[in-house]
Amino acid sequence: MYLSLENVSKSYGDKVLFQNISLQLNKGQKVALVAKNGSGKTTLLRVVAGLEPPEGETARVLLSRDTRLGYLEQEPDFFEGHTILEAVLDSDNPLIQAIRRYEHAMLFPDNTAEMEKAIHRMDDLKAWDFEARIREILTKLEVSDFNQPVSTLSGGQKKRLALAKLIIEEPEFIILDEPTNHLDLDMIEWLEEYLSQPNLTFLMVTHDRYFLERVCNLILELDNGQAYKYSGNYSDFLDKKATRHEVENAELEKNRKLLKRELEWVRRMPQARGTKAKARVDAFEGLQEKMSQKREYKEVQIDIQGQRLGKKILEAHNLSKRFDDRKIVEGFSYKFQKFERVGIIGPNGVGKTTFLKLLTQELRPDGGKVVPGGNTVFGYYTQDGIQLKDDKRVIDVVQDIAEFIPMEKGQKLTAPQLLERFLFSRKQQQVYVSQLSGGERRRLYLLTILMLNPNFLILDEPTNDLDIMTLNVLEEFLLDFPGCVIIVSHDRYFMDKIVSHLFIFEGDGQIRDFNGDYSDYREIQKEREREQRRVERAEQQKGRQQQQQKQSGLSEEERKELKRLERQILQLEERKKAIEEAFDTTGLEPDKITEMAKELSAVKEELEEKELRWMELAELA
Repeated sequence: MYLSLENVSKSYGDKVLFQNISLQLNKGQKVALVAKNGSGKTTLLRVVAGLEPPEGETARVLLSRDTRLGYLEQEPDFFEGHTILEAVLDSDNPLIQAIRRYEHAMLFPDNTAEMEKAIHRMDDLKAWDFEARIREILTKLEVSDFNQPVSTLSGGQKKRLALAKLIIEEPEFIILDEPTNHLDLDMIEWLEEYLSQPNLTFLMVTHDRYFLERVCNLILELDNGQAYKYSGNYSDFLDKKATRHEVENAELEKNRKLLKRELEWVRRMPQARGTKAKARVDAFEGLQEKMSQKREYKEVQIDIQGQRLGKKILEAHNLSKRFDDRKIVEGFSYKFQKFERVGIIGPNGVGKTTFLKLLTQELRPDGGKVVPGGNTVFGYYTQDGIQLKDDKRVIDVVQDIAEFIPMEKGQKLTAPQLLERFLFSRKQQQVYVSQLSGGERRRLYLLTILMLNPNFLILDEPTNDLDIMTLNVLEEFLLDFPGCVIIVSHDRYFMDKIVSHLFIFEGDGQIRDFNGDYSDYREIQKEREREQRRVERAEQQKGRQQQQQKQSGLSEEERKELKRLERQILQLEERKKAIEEAFDTTGLEPDKITEMAKELSAVKEELEEKELRWMELAELA
C-alpha cells in the first residue's frame, strides 16, 4: 500500500472543502480527482503530499516509507539562480547525483583526478544511458537550452521543466496537479503513454477526459464536502454518478414526504410527552437536519444572446507574418462561413496565438490583409486570462462592463443574476478576485467575454483550469452558438466534440486546412507513421538480403527459424480471425472492446513483422 487517508478534513473559515475523506492507494492504481472549481482539489493533493496538515482529531495521512514520491504542483517553484540543467540535476537520486558530478567535472577538464572519479562513478552506476534519457525527456518536453536561467522561463516552460524533472527521477507514486496545462498535443499523448505503465501509481487532478477514459481506473469525486469513489474510467464514472443522483433524489423525495407527516404529528402532539413520543421527536429533528443539508446539483447556465452575423464575416487575403527569420504565416487566404467551428493545432511556439491576433487585427500583417464583416463582433478569450487588480470584487468586475445583460426573447438579467448562473452565489460575488481559485478566475473571465454579445468567438486555451461540469456546459453552448468559433486547445476531447475542421500549423508559415476533427487527424498521422516504419523495415531487409546474396541456401539455424515462423504465422492468423469474429458478439462492454482493439492491433503488427522475415528467408532458400 502506497497511501492511506483516514478521516481527513479541511476547511477555510466557514467553508468546508472536504470532510472525513478515507482512501487507500495500492501499487498500479491510477486515480483521478475531479470536482467543481474551488472544491479543494489542489488542497487535498497538498495534504497527501505532506505540504499541508489534515484537520480532524482522528485524521491520518500515511505514506509508505520506502515509496519514492513525486509531486507536480500547479505552479512549480524553482531556485531562480539555477540553469535548466542545474534544476533538473538538483535531486537525491544517486544516478542523477553521479550525472551532476560528471557535468561539473566537464566544466574543469584540467582536474583529471576529479574527472576520473566522476567517470568511474558513472560506470559503477551504469549512468550513461540514464544521462541520454534525461536529454531525451527534456527535448521531448521542448526544454532544449540546458544553460538557460530558470529565472527567464515563462510559467508554461516552468511547468514543463517540473514535469520533465519528475519523470526523470522515476518516482513510484506520483501526485499530479493539472499536468496537461501548457503541453501541446504530441506531448500530451506521450505523457498518456508514460502514465499507462502498469506499475506506475498516481493521484491526479485533470480535466483531460481522454486521460480519465484511457488511463485512470479509479475516480474520486469531491462533491459538497464529501468524497465519492467510482471504480473504472470516465464513462464508468458518468454512469455511476448518474445512478447515485437518481438514488439520492429518490431518497430526498421519500424523506420530504416523511418530514411532512412528522411535522403534522409534532404540531398536534399533546404537551405530556412519553418515552415513545420523545424518541419520535428526536427522530424528527434528525430528519429535519438531514433534509436541511439537501444537495443541489447546480451547473453553469450559458444562454447569452449573440448578435446576428452579416453576409461577410471574416476574410484573410494572402496573409503573411514573420519575426526576424521565423515565418509565422505565409500566403494564408480564407473566407469564413456562417457557423464554422474551426480548431487550430500545432506545436508550442509555432505561432497560433500570433495568428489569432492577426485575425482580430490586434497585430498588423507584413503582407496581405484581414477584412472583418460590418456586423462581426469578436469575443476573444486569451491564454493570459483575466487581468484584474486583486482588490476588485467579483460583482464589480461584471458591473464595470454592464448592469444589465440582454438575453433571448427580449429578456434581461442583472449582473448579480448573471453571476449566479455562472455559479457565483450572492455571497461569493462580494469576494475579492485574489481569493478565487484558478478555475473560478477562468469562469469569471469567460463570463466577461460572453457579456459582450459576440458572434465570432476566438478561444485560446479556454479549457485550462475549468472543471469538467463547466466544460460540458461550455461545449453544449458552443455547439448551439449562432456564430463562428475558432478554438486553440490541447484538450483533445473538447476539440473532437466541437470542431468540424482544423487549421494545422506545419511550420515555416504553412497552414493546412484539414476536413475532420483531431482524432481523425491523428489516425491519419499514425497510419503515415506506420507506413514509414514499414518502408524503413523493408529497406533494412533489402540491405540484409543484398549482403547475403553471395551466400547460397540457408544455415541450419535459419531453416529452423523458417519452420518456427510458419507455425507462429499460422497461430497469429488464427488469433486475428478469432478477435475479429468476437467483435460481432452483442453486448460487449466498452472496456472489453478497447482491450480487444489493442490486442488486434498488436497481433497485426507482429504478424506483419514475421511475414516479412519469412519472405526474406524464403527468398534465400
